[in-house]
Amino acid sequence: MANAAVHTDFLLFQLSLPVGAGPSAPAGLAAGFARFCQQSPLPLQVHRVAWSAGTHTAYAYARLSQPGLLAADALPALAQPWLDTSVWARVRVSRLETVFIAPGASQGAAPVFHYTVEMDPEAGWMPEISRWYDEEHMPGLAAVEGSIWAMRLLNHDHGPYSLACYDLVTDQALVSPAWLAVRGSAWSDITRPHFQNTLRTMFDVLA
Repeated sequence: MANAAVHTDFLLFQLSLPVGAGPSAPAGLAAGFARFCQQSPLPLQVHRVAWSAGTHTAYAYARLSQPGLLAADALPALAQPWLDTSVWARVRVSRLETVFIAPGASQGAAPVFHYTVEMDPEAGWMPEISRWYDEEHMPGLAAVEGSIWAMRLLNHDHGPYSLACYDLVTDQALVSPAWLAVRGSAWSDITRPHFQNTLRTMFDVLA
């Protein structure tokens, strides 16, 4: 992948356990990530650490204290100081750029779940999908009771390209009438068929 520097607000560490691993996240994952952020040569702050038992995957987000341009060749070394690579089957580090963020109806509550929707837009559909996300979909889901934050980011290193994520008080928010009404809008019916490589994951929040 080209080493072009891109605007970076967050680093995302995607960690996968081997097939057949148990349902629990390895002990000390959140604490180890916090130590890494404190000691990193880049000024980083822990944003979120989340674990999916169903996929044996952890997503750990670090916020750059000083967002700006970051080149891809800075990424490989960042995984080494804190990760036991004998434990993880896959470790990927990606540069994320924020394109939308909004506080939710339950802002201030402690997050229990972290829900992500990742997708690549069909060719030519990125402008319309972005407009739908930013003008209707993300603000609408943020306004649902139980939603703490809604944020959408662009992944510049590992697809899918668009990462929409929601911090939630309860995973039942996704089946509430208000959430389903936003998902079922006429505009949603136009844009969603043009999602490709879609991944939807519900994580438990570790930090």
